[in-house]
Amino acid sequence: MITLTRMKGERFTLNSDHIETLEETPDTVVTMLNGHKYLVREKSGEIISKIELFRRNCSKPAVL
Repeated sequence: MITLTRMKGERFTLNSDHIETLEETPDTVVTMLNGHKYLVREKSGEIISKIELFRRNCSKPAVL
């Protein structure tokens, strides 16, 4: 899950495994596998970095 910011400033959390495409038109549009689209403040590179960080954290063994 990653947190993104809508154009009006509201933050929301998105399941990054369901992202189909990222487009900069020049605003960033996140298109999900189900067809829903989100217009966000973050650029594509920043979103990709958030996804990479999330996946790295998921692959770390749990510390008990």
